[in-house]
Formats: sequence, C-alpha cells, structure tokens
Amino acid sequence: MDNPVESSARATTESAQQNIETIAKLEHAEIEHRSPGERISDVFTRFMGSMTFVVLHLVWLAVWFLWNLGAFGLEPFDPFPFGILTLIVSTEGVILAIFVLISQNRMSRLSNQRAHLNLQISLLAEQETTKILQRLRTIADHLEIHGTEGDKEIESLSQSTHLEVLAEELKRSLPVE
Repeated sequence: MDNPVESSARATTESAQQNIETIAKLEHAEIEHRSPGERISDVFTRFMGSMTFVVLHLVWLAVWFLWNLGAFGLEPFDPFPFGILTLIVSTEGVILAIFVLISQNRMSRLSNQRAHLNLQISLLAEQETTKILQRLRTIADHLEIHGTEGDKEIESLSQSTHLEVLAEELKRSLPVE
C-alpha cells in the first residue's frame, strides 16, 4: 500500500506538471501568433540587447575613428566632427527605439492578458470558496454543530462578493495621481 505522503506528493507533482504544460502551451501559442513585424522586432531587439552587439559596435566605432583620424594612412572619408557617423548613429538610435517599442507593446499586451486571466481565476476561486463556506454552514446547521453563531466574519465571508462594489471602494481609497 502506498504511503499517503508519497501519494499526495505524486498527485501534487502531477497537478503541477499539468499546470506547467498548460502554461507552456499558452506561451507557445502566444509566440506563434506574433505578427511578422513583431517577429522581426524581437529578432532585432534580442540581437541589439546582446554583448555581441556591444562588442561589434565598439570595434566598428574604433575602426571608424581611427580611419577618419588618419591612423591607417588612408584618406578620411568622414573627418572630425564625424558628420556621417553622427547621422548613422542617430538613425540607428531611432530605429532601435522603434523596435524596442514594438517589443514592449507586445509584452504589455501579453501582460494585460495574463492579468485578466489571473483576475478571472481569482474571481472563480472566490466564488468557489464562498460556495464551500455556505455548504459548510448548511452541514453544520444540519448536524447541529454550534459555536459559529454570531461570527460576523463567517457571515461576511459566506456572502457573495460584488466586484463592482469592491472596485468603487478601491477607487475611493487609492490616492489620486
């Protein structure tokens, strides 16, 4: 016969594994549903946010400076104050900022979806808990178990939660920006 602790741990592990698989499936679906622009943006921002990109930029800038300061004995094509380099770096900065914004917008949208899912799960859990408390009170009354009469907290928790009322109370309680 199985040890109850081991059985419980195995069930928890199976349940946790199922949750992990569900979350992974949702994440893969989200990655697959990116637009072509978002895919391109993600590739660029992943590369531009790497140390390889930093090193390549430093090498490129060093070669540019040395060449245009005459260090290689070659004719400078962009003499000091490096007007062409300034144009290139400024354009690169704008393009990089656009790619980062595209990626951030996608991440923000995904974060909002996760928050809505979290809220839905929390509301379902609250409804289930309320229903369980109501059933327990019914069972306790049926079995004539006493000791909870007049407990205002149990009374309050056994009532359905009205999300609109909570949202209004929260709005009144939070500071105005």
